[in-house]
Amino acid sequence: MLNASKDKLHYLRLGRRDEEWGIMVTTVGCQTIQPYTNYPPAAHPLGYKFQPVQGRVLNEYQLVYITEGSGFFSSQSCPVQRISAGTMILIFPGEWHSYYPDKQVGWKEYWVGFRGVYIDQRVEKGFFCKEKPLHKLKRSISVTTLYDEIIQLATTERIGCQQIISSIVLHLLGKVYYDGLNDAVKDTDAISKIDEARLLMKERAENPPSIQEVACQIGVGYSWFRKTFKRYIGISPAQYQMQLQILCAKELLTTTDKNITEIAYQLNFESGGQFSTFFKKKEGITPSEFRERMH
Repeated sequence: MLNASKDKLHYLRLGRRDEEWGIMVTTVGCQTIQPYTNYPPAAHPLGYKFQPVQGRVLNEYQLVYITEGSGFFSSQSCPVQRISAGTMILIFPGEWHSYYPDKQVGWKEYWVGFRGVYIDQRVEKGFFCKEKPLHKLKRSISVTTLYDEIIQLATTERIGCQQIISSIVLHLLGKVYYDGLNDAVKDTDAISKIDEARLLMKERAENPPSIQEVACQIGVGYSWFRKTFKRYIGISPAQYQMQLQILCAKELLTTTDKNITEIAYQLNFESGGQFSTFFKKKEGITPSEFRERMH
């Protein structure tokens, strides 16, 4: 028997200002499905009802989090998968899907529906994809707390509610992405090596070593290091070093009176012109313009 709790369902109104915010929440709730009971319950509006056999297509995204029990999921881009407690399902608009609890076990689910250009952009950039809608999260009360906070805010639906709860949804998406990245590199020795490399690069940000030198100092091969670093961090070691150099440059421009040429030499550039070209390419403005704006 699952832990009993009162089901909560909310379907929110949306205004023009909510649309302009870039991400808006349409529905949120939680429900417990006991073993051998019908799924889904009959309390949902017409646009959200479905039968597991037929499935459904929504015009929004949903994050469905299974906290107890187990069941099944399938979609247009994903074959039938058995899912268990701790699984986060990301449903995409326009994508046929179906999910339901195991009859003998039941489950407890939280969900939040949302749409907007912010999430569309993240999907277009490849942060999330229809082919990988299932995400196994580390079991944590912090995730259900975020859902509970959205539910509590949606209950009153006060002015500005959408802006708060949609930001919590972005937090949930960040959690899904973060856990996925860190689970991608399961070798703790590999993670330790990458962290060692990052510390080395930070310590020598003003005079960055070559990538080959970094790999040598942490005791790994160059090809392995480049491949593993990018998989774990999301960018190449060289790009990471450039970001560190930009941060150093910004600090020197805002906290010292050194001229551009002095800063260029301190950061190991051959000339002030080379440094200025590098800075403008990355930031869109020259070092002098940046310093002027900050002051």
